[in-house]
Formats: sequence, structure tokens, C-alpha cells
Amino acid sequence: MKKSKSVQYLHLHFLVLIAGFTAILGELITIGALELVWYRMAIAGILMFIYIKIIRLDIKISKKTFWRFSAAGIIIALHWITFFEAINQANISIALAMFSSGAFFASFIEPLFFKRRILGYEIIFGIIVIVGVILITSSEMAYIYGIILGLFSALFSTLFAVINGRFIEKHNATVISFYEFISGVLFLTVFILASGKSFNAEFFTLSNSDWLYLFILASVCTAYAFIGSVHVMRYISPFTVILSYNLEPLYGIAIALALFPESEKMSPQFYLGATLVLFTVLLDAVFKNYKRRKHKISQITD
Repeated sequence: MKKSKSVQYLHLHFLVLIAGFTAILGELITIGALELVWYRMAIAGILMFIYIKIIRLDIKISKKTFWRFSAAGIIIALHWITFFEAINQANISIALAMFSSGAFFASFIEPLFFKRRILGYEIIFGIIVIVGVILITSSEMAYIYGIILGLFSALFSTLFAVINGRFIEKHNATVISFYEFISGVLFLTVFILASGKSFNAEFFTLSNSDWLYLFILASVCTAYAFIGSVHVMRYISPFTVILSYNLEPLYGIAIALALFPESEKMSPQFYLGATLVLFTVLLDAVFKNYKRRKHKISQITD
């Protein structure tokens, strides 16, 4: 049993490493962010459908539920578009550092959705995150558009996570993800056509390296990573999973520095700001776990 759990911990950190590698693929793929996300969601949706057929999962949902999943699919599509465009406008380090600010947005979005009061320490942590972002912004003004896009990416990501938190209470995670991918593809298809572009031979003419990176992104970093994260949560507490995934920017920035040392080397002020943001995110997760355990103990003793 102990050996089995150790394997699951290794699997979890492999999944976090994969998540961090997503940004690397975004740098390597040469097509635009909009087209990249269309391909990512389309390929992942197809792979997810094959998986659903293999396990014979019932995916019937009501029309009302479909529209709710569709709204979430559009939000995750917007998150990925702004994230990859942030990489194009700045670099991987900037995009991932801004992505970490999602904990700040969660402090204010979660209370609205779950109808709870904003906690004092969340406000303090939010202020620290703002200080970290200001340090990053003031030292890297050349990347201001990437910073803004990264912040929007974090906002969309947080909004998506909170909405999915409500969905998962009543629906199967694989079913939710499948409909979100499909609706995201439909939304992006309409958007691409409305912008005057077309799905002609040129759209589907990609370099061999782009096809390879896109397939890795959609299969390993999207479909497999999602199914794997659901699997490990059967053996490891949700808190440990969430805390581990907060290390994604750290892993991603480390990989980026190793692969692209010239474009990813930032100022000392950037690393100070990024450290503040990452440290606050981890501390926030620890506090939430402490509060949750304390609440459970008080319920038992009452």
C-alpha cells in the first residue's frame, strides 16, 4: 500500500511537470495562439471521445447543462488563448509568473460563487500578490502586453476552476471536460470565421514539428493530464494535488531557463516578484488546508 502511494506521488509530480511543459510547447509551436487553441481543443476532444467510448461512459446531459458546460468551455478557451499569446508577446517566465496570480483572483471570485465571506488572510495574501506583480511589471515594462494578457489568463483560469468546482459536485469530470472541449472548438470556429479567416488548405498546412508538438500538447498535456489528475485523486488528498499543481509555474520557469537561457533570463526584480507570488500561492493553500482540518475537528468534537 505504501509503495502504491509512493508511485501515485511520483505520478502526480510527473503530471505537474507535464503542466509546466505546456508553456514550453507554446513557445515551440509556430502558429498563432487562436489556431493553436483550436487544434488543442479539437484533438483533445477527439481523444476524450475515444476514451469515453472505450470505458462506455454515458454522456447524456440536459440542454440546460449543455449550455452551462459550453460557457465554461468558452472561458477555458479564452484562458488558453490569452496564456499562449502572453508567451508570444513576452516569454514563458512572464506568462507563468502572471498565471500564478490566479490565487489572488480566487480570493474574490470564490466567495461570490460559494456565497461565503472574504477571509482576512486572503486579503493580505492578495496584497502581497499585487506587490509581486508590481515588482515584475516595473522591472519588465518591455513585456507589458504579455503581462496584461497573463493577468487575463489567470483571471479566466480562476473563473473556470471555480465554475468547474460547482459542476463536479453533480457531474462526471470526464463528461464535463468532453463537452467543454467540444463547445470551445465550436466557439473558436465561429470566431475564426467571423474574423474573416477560413478553414482552407493553408489553415491545415502545418510543419511536421508543429503537428508533433500539437499532438503532444493535446494528448499528453491535455487529455492524459486530465485523466491522470482525476486518477491520482483517488489515492492522494485533493489538498496535496492542488498544492502540487501550484508548483507548475516553478517547474515551467525552470525548464524554460534550461531550454531558452537567452530569452528567458530576467532581472533580479522579476525573480523577487515571482517568488513573492509563488510563495503566497503555496502559503494560501496551506492556510486553507489548516482551516479545513480545524473545521472538521470542531465538527467531530461538537
